[in-house]
Amino acid sequence: MHEASRESVWLRSMTQHISTTCGITKGNDPPTILYEDNTVCIAQFKDGYIKGDRTKHILPKFFFTHELQKAGEVQVLQVSSSENSADLFTKSLATSVFKKLVHQISMRRLKDLR
Repeated sequence: MHEASRESVWLRSMTQHISTTCGITKGNDPPTILYEDNTVCIAQFKDGYIKGDRTKHILPKFFFTHELQKAGEVQVLQVSSSENSADLFTKSLATSVFKKLVHQISMRRLKDLR
């Protein structure tokens, strides 16, 4: 999540630079939506990390996402594990789930397009 937050900040600054260079004026940008399937992780981003025995190992750099969410630059939303497209690339899945997620990201076979 930390890396995704950093990338979203970079992409937002790059698109803002391109917009101002081209003379395109825009209002306030809506927050970048980041999807997460871990409920506890989302709660910690919203409420801030609670100091305790289980969270004392968290590095300070991971507070960055919480600060971005407070500033309104990113919004962390929950996605159910069955709908998480990233699982396609990170887990071994049953064939039916694999086919569903492949279809969800709009990936098609060439022979199916004819």
